[in-house]
Amino acid sequence: MATVSLKKLEKRYGPVAVVHGIDLEVADREFIALVGPSGCGKSTTLRMIAGLEDISGGEISIGDRVVNDLPPRSRNISMVFQSYALYPHMTVRENMGFSLKIAGRPQDEIERRVAEAARILDLDQLMDRRPSQLSGGQRQRVAMGRAIVRSPDVFLFDEPLSNLDAKLRTQMRTEIKKLHAKVQSTVIYVTHDQVEAMTLSDRIVIMRDGHIEQVGTPDEVFRKPATRFVAGFIGSPPMNLVEATVDDGALRFEGGQGLPVPRRFRDHVSAGQKVVFGLRPDDIYPSGHGIHAGEAQDLHEIDLPVSITEPLGNETLVFVEFNGRDWVSRMLNPKPLRSGERVGMTFDLSQAHLFAADTGKTLRKD
Repeated sequence: MATVSLKKLEKRYGPVAVVHGIDLEVADREFIALVGPSGCGKSTTLRMIAGLEDISGGEISIGDRVVNDLPPRSRNISMVFQSYALYPHMTVRENMGFSLKIAGRPQDEIERRVAEAARILDLDQLMDRRPSQLSGGQRQRVAMGRAIVRSPDVFLFDEPLSNLDAKLRTQMRTEIKKLHAKVQSTVIYVTHDQVEAMTLSDRIVIMRDGHIEQVGTPDEVFRKPATRFVAGFIGSPPMNLVEATVDDGALRFEGGQGLPVPRRFRDHVSAGQKVVFGLRPDDIYPSGHGIHAGEAQDLHEIDLPVSITEPLGNETLVFVEFNGRDWVSRMLNPKPLRSGERVGMTFDLSQAHLFAADTGKTLRKD
């Protein structure tokens, strides 16, 4: 396998820049997910690594080779697309071995590699079927098998699960995680689905408008977002984010109500400063019904009216009206609540985030 290095990588279409000089180091056998909203440059970056898009500036290295000018076939990468791209007239066995056949590999080597990939992906019983006889999940496993047989230095996945229904996506996430554990490969995986990124990757690269906003482990980007954008993008439901002004030890929201400045930020803000306050739904809850319930934290309690509830079985999302807008909270061990009912809500300010209103960057980096 191999490392992947991007240095000042750029992509322009005429005068329009879509990737702005990004730097990224991917370790050998690491699973990296590129995630972000549509149009952020993640698929373009992947296609430049694959050699399917020319680069406008910078450098791409795979292992110890600079591959800027190498065609895709010379980069020793395999790519799995969301469309599967299987040949409809070929069997599973023929689809998986086709690239090796074109490369002139001996027949016994082709059979050995195809059989090994089929074993890894549990395709042994499907080898004589054609794509039209397979489910969506089976077709995607065949596409992955076709990538495996080439023994590439790097696997590239471009939103491979976006065509599957929710249940199949969950199953295929498990398959991809097992695959990475078995083949110990370097993987760069593009997705718009943060759940895929969080569950599959060793590190997540969050992109926005052709820039990298943050690189970190799933836990780091969730618990320590570097920017307001990352805070709002990662997490489901998303973080509650509200603009405020620092005023005499309090955060004053536009509607006039407020909260105390979280203790861990008191030395990082000054009176009159414009900030963005953020708190995840897990850290707002009906008193006694939260993850941190009963623990000594920087807690603040307010009686607030319930707008609506969304029961989810072992938890309920509770939307409460505060300062003229709905805040979403997560209630564990749910109890029935009615719309309009006033409930004591606990805000765990030890888990709060503050971002500069002008730059969007966090006010604490620890």
